[in-house]
Order: sequence, then structure tokens, then C-alpha cells
Amino acid sequence: MATPEALYVAPLETPMTQTIEIDADIDRRLEELAARTGETKADLLRNVLANGIEDVEDYFSAEAVLRRVESGEEKTYSLDEVVKDLGLES
Repeated sequence: MATPEALYVAPLETPMTQTIEIDADIDRRLEELAARTGETKADLLRNVLANGIEDVEDYFSAEAVLRRVESGEEKTYSLDEVVKDLGLES
């Protein structure tokens, strides 16, 4: 599990307001987490969104690489090839 420091998101430079609907269970969990951490629900949501969007971006980047590998546009290397190329053989 990530530490609270790893989840920290810098203060907003230019705040943008968004409205989302969440189900009662998510809201209850958010309330409990806010009470446990002393953070506001808004701050927790900002942190979740900032970290979550990075995960989604990473997923789509990896998916694009996979498509290039599968189509032959991007070469892959075996561990043996990398070890040899880097001169790391024993």
C-alpha cells in the first residue's frame, strides 16, 4: 500500500470544479478515510484522481507499445541479448 507521502498532490494552481456522482458505499468509505486521516473528502478525491489518472495514462501507453510490438514496429530483446549487448556476461 502506498504511503500517505506517495499520495500527496501539490496544492491547486488553478482550481477547476467538477461534479461527479458516487454511490453510497464509496461516499461512506471516503467519509471513513477522511475521519481517519484528518483530510477533507475533496483533498482525498484530488489525490485519488491524480494518482488514478496516472495509472490510466500508463495503461494506455503500455497498450500502445504492445500494439507496436505485436505489429513488428517495435523490436523486443531477450534477457540473454541484453546481457550480451551490455557486456555483463560472466
